[in-house]
Amino acid sequence: MVRIFNAYRREYQSQQTLLILSGEAERQLNGRLQEISVSALTNRHRQHSRIFSLLHNAGQQQRRILRHQKPEQQSIVKYSGRKHRTICAVHRAASMLLASLATCLPHADARAQPVVHDYTVTIDYSMTNLWVEARFRHPVESVTARSRDAGKFLVDVRGCDSTSNIRLRNRRMLLPEDGITCLNYTVDLGRAAKENRQNRTLSAQNIVVSPSIWLWRPELAGSTELHLQFRLPEGTSVSVPWQPVDSEEHRFLLRDSPESSNAPAAFGSFDYRELAVPGSTLRVALLRSEQEKDAAGIFDWVRATATDVSLAYGRFPSPMPQVLIIPVGNSRERSSGAVPFGQVIRDGGETVLLYINETEPQSAFLEDWTATHEFSHLLLPYIDRRHKWISEGFAQYYQNILLARSGAYEEQHAWQKIYDGLERGRLSRPELSPNEAAEGGVRTGLMKIYWSGAAIALIADVGLRELSGGRESLDTVLEQLQTCCLPSDHVWSGPELFAQMDALTDFPVFLSLYRRYADTAGFPDTADVLERLGVQVSDGKVKVRKNDIRLAITAPDAEASRHREKLAAN
Repeated sequence: MVRIFNAYRREYQSQQTLLILSGEAERQLNGRLQEISVSALTNRHRQHSRIFSLLHNAGQQQRRILRHQKPEQQSIVKYSGRKHRTICAVHRAASMLLASLATCLPHADARAQPVVHDYTVTIDYSMTNLWVEARFRHPVESVTARSRDAGKFLVDVRGCDSTSNIRLRNRRMLLPEDGITCLNYTVDLGRAAKENRQNRTLSAQNIVVSPSIWLWRPELAGSTELHLQFRLPEGTSVSVPWQPVDSEEHRFLLRDSPESSNAPAAFGSFDYRELAVPGSTLRVALLRSEQEKDAAGIFDWVRATATDVSLAYGRFPSPMPQVLIIPVGNSRERSSGAVPFGQVIRDGGETVLLYINETEPQSAFLEDWTATHEFSHLLLPYIDRRHKWISEGFAQYYQNILLARSGAYEEQHAWQKIYDGLERGRLSRPELSPNEAAEGGVRTGLMKIYWSGAAIALIADVGLRELSGGRESLDTVLEQLQTCCLPSDHVWSGPELFAQMDALTDFPVFLSLYRRYADTAGFPDTADVLERLGVQVSDGKVKVRKNDIRLAITAPDAEASRHREKLAAN
């Protein structure tokens, strides 16, 4: 890998487009490269992030060394490029490393045979009992459930060749010391469904019970995975977040994931469709309630909203997400609107959970922003809770930008909503930094959490477009992030994400913005960037004057706009 870096350096020197490199900084960078062992890179997404982070940190050390060296101690070579002479070479080295790794990783993956445990899940006609037979590839010594309540719904559990019950301790089965290779257990699915609040507004034809309640499994680490097949009564369907292997046979694949929350599983008779959108197929389950609803109109709205999100860079960011739609009518448990609440869950797969008021007309769904916001979360991997202001903020930014591109918002209306949101964020708990607001879970700091990240997204987007002459933007960086790293099986930190994003552009702006604002009380200053975009504010009212960069950010897509107009007319 050091040879890769040296080859890159020689090529860069030959083009007379070089970095100022001190001997000591070069040795540190080479040392960092040597820390990465190709044989240890078993997870493509995690390894890419690690490489980028190491290279970025090496570049930072290099700059600190150069600042403290005398001019005569520096080995100065010609360079061109005024904005990014130091870190540019480091990022291009990362690109060469990834190109090299891309040639060897598929072979490494092919050699690493997965450890597969086979599960068969059977449900009765009344959906009151769920039976599981688990056959393990090798003896397992630990089987657990995700939920603390799972044990109280477990009716019977024993080894396949044993008549003795297996006892429980908290969320763990007490297995024999030498492990077990086959397990049978029964879950009281009906009781679990009754205690789940999500079922209160549903008809008896369908239920929602999280796998965290009924799936007892060994740890999913490394190459371990579960193959699950459902045996269902005629007319019964299943919706789960896991990767489908054979939809008609109800076979799924479960691997390790961030486990951001407990994903839902739906069983019963409900409307299910696979909706094709650019770059993806949405697996949409529309559950049934006692209220009448326009199912076709709701599916059209979901497809249109997901297509809007593909306007970020031409394709939807997640390949086959589960979209579960739960009708709640006018339930007071949720706020008002066509889509009172939504949530993205990364648990065995990617789930977009939408609660809807099915009595609202389709026009109300087309005007609602909740689904656009939730789908926009999939543009980023799952970020830890301390840095959730980044994920929420980027979704806030794109929610408004994409609704302008789709024609749902007039451009001036979109910038008015962005300005209003930034002001709410600025006034929210000014004594806290974004990290403090997110970490403390302060309810009165909610707007700081939601809009600090939006301010960073705006500043970064405009900065990239200005520095690159329009060649790069937040869109192009997120497109490359999706190509290299999504969907991701682990939890990212804010600095890790921004180091990765900086490595995907010739104009690194993200980590510097993080260092400037993440732990600083107050709110990112967006007045200057709005002025540069031609967004003028007087007495809280936004007016826009002609500006090429702003128009490029919110320019409507003609096809998406026509499709929305057609849906609205119906």
